[in-house]
Amino acid sequence: MSTRAAPYGSWESPVTANAIAAGAIPLGVADIVGDTIYWSEGKPTESGRVTLVRLSPDGTRTEIVPSPFYVRTRVHEYGGGAFVIHDASAYFSNFADQRLYRVQDGAAPQPVTPEPAVPSGERFADGCITSDGRLMICVREVHSDAGPDADNHLAVLPTDGSAAPRTIVNGHDFFSNPRISPDGKTLAWLAWDHPRMPWDGTELWLGDLAADSSVSNTRRVAGGPEESIFQPEWSPNGLLHFVSDRTGWWNLYAWQNGRIDALAPMEAEFGVPQWVFGLSTYTFLRDGRIICLYSKDGFDHLAVLESGGSLRDLSVPYTAISPRLRNSGNTLVFVAASATEAASVVRLDLATGQHQVLARSVPEAVDPGYVSRPRAIAFPTSGGKPAYATYYPPTNADFVGPPGEQPPLIVESHGGPTASSPARFSLETQYWTSRGFGVVDVNYGGSTGFGREYRERLRGTWGIVDVEDCINAARYLAQQGDVDGRRLAIRGGSAGGYTTLCALVFHDNFAAGASYYGVADCEALAIDTHKFESRYLDSLIGPYPADKKVYEERSPIHYADRLSCPVILFQGLEDRVVPPS
Repeated sequence: MSTRAAPYGSWESPVTANAIAAGAIPLGVADIVGDTIYWSEGKPTESGRVTLVRLSPDGTRTEIVPSPFYVRTRVHEYGGGAFVIHDASAYFSNFADQRLYRVQDGAAPQPVTPEPAVPSGERFADGCITSDGRLMICVREVHSDAGPDADNHLAVLPTDGSAAPRTIVNGHDFFSNPRISPDGKTLAWLAWDHPRMPWDGTELWLGDLAADSSVSNTRRVAGGPEESIFQPEWSPNGLLHFVSDRTGWWNLYAWQNGRIDALAPMEAEFGVPQWVFGLSTYTFLRDGRIICLYSKDGFDHLAVLESGGSLRDLSVPYTAISPRLRNSGNTLVFVAASATEAASVVRLDLATGQHQVLARSVPEAVDPGYVSRPRAIAFPTSGGKPAYATYYPPTNADFVGPPGEQPPLIVESHGGPTASSPARFSLETQYWTSRGFGVVDVNYGGSTGFGREYRERLRGTWGIVDVEDCINAARYLAQQGDVDGRRLAIRGGSAGGYTTLCALVFHDNFAAGASYYGVADCEALAIDTHKFESRYLDSLIGPYPADKKVYEERSPIHYADRLSCPVILFQGLEDRVVPPS
């Protein structure tokens, strides 16, 4: 079929608003025990309820967490690590009451933690189970009526629900990643304190683990205020591994008797910001090799770290891989997306290299002729430093733009702001590109995936560096002749909504904008937010209330009269992260 010329932005497209409104099926975490595979799956037709799906070796699929149960924890509000599998039993946090439940053998879920004194006042995440299946060690967060703050610690509980959870490690503001050594004698975990976020500085601790799971002889073995440790894990032979950014890049290390060895030093990121629990960028094979995930230049790579220390990329078509790798023998399961297909649950046979899609978030694929392929770009920004983005050009098998015309551009600003936008297929992006818009997803200074120095560009400069980088990404594409510099729009959600609003009130580069639950009042956010993020703005803007004036100067709400273009705002009334006030 021949193409015809039509103005950019006016092209007819098979990617419809109805398809986007119908919603993709959220695919969360995949796990595997023996030959049985599990994954969490959202139910768009049930108000987003999350269930667990079990894929048996014979191919039978079973939803093992029935309605109204909802697999989600609210520890740190963002959750993660909401379920753990042991043998044929699944343990999960239920969203409605935040209690832990056990489900097995097709029976109804049974609670294994008592009803708390305060509704949803005891929350659990990131559990690991002793080899005999009797006990679970996990993160517990306890809320009371006394105030908005919470107490976080490590707790142990019997998996049969015969006793209440008991605190075994405390003394820090936050905990994560409790992991039991193969011989059952040592517990590893991460801890950190206000005002640090886990990507600023965490500490790796060890403790002797008794038969009753009491912990003694605790000692810090790595980490500190300026070193971010991520995912401590024991190898099958009992060697402790972890990811650290001590060189400026999140790389993989092994610890043994005080000695720390770098396993694959390179300028790439083997870690991600710990916004949620249950993250895993590496996993062990029985023969001593390590399957690992790393990010470089905005694209994800799956690799095998050989016993001799060499790193070899695996040939998979995926550009964005969820940092939750799980394996059993030579079978690896994970959730991933490619440049042309939305997120799927994938089974990879490491012996043959063959991969199989088990579940798709978007059941019907878009015709490749209407799919825009991402292109990584680096562009100059303030101070002559490089910044990074992913550009999706207009793509439609039926249309081209008129001679001499350049397409309009939509600038995407991701949330976080300590996060990133990986190169991946998105129906929303394709909605615009298939109609003749260019879309650029900006990994502005402060984003992850480009090393610690890049991540720290946003220290004290939120609302400045991110905005300048979004403007400079658009300017660069216009200078390269890719887009029309007079037809620019910007959009973003949460922290990305804040960047959007700042760009619109403090600058005049954009012709329109859309803010989705964006921060408009930095001072209100500092005063009214949850414990995990309550000191986050210390590093992004400055300590509050000492820097109250700076908070006011950075808040778009005080400068609404400067708006000179249309903007649309969306806000959820029950948002605890970005309160509607």
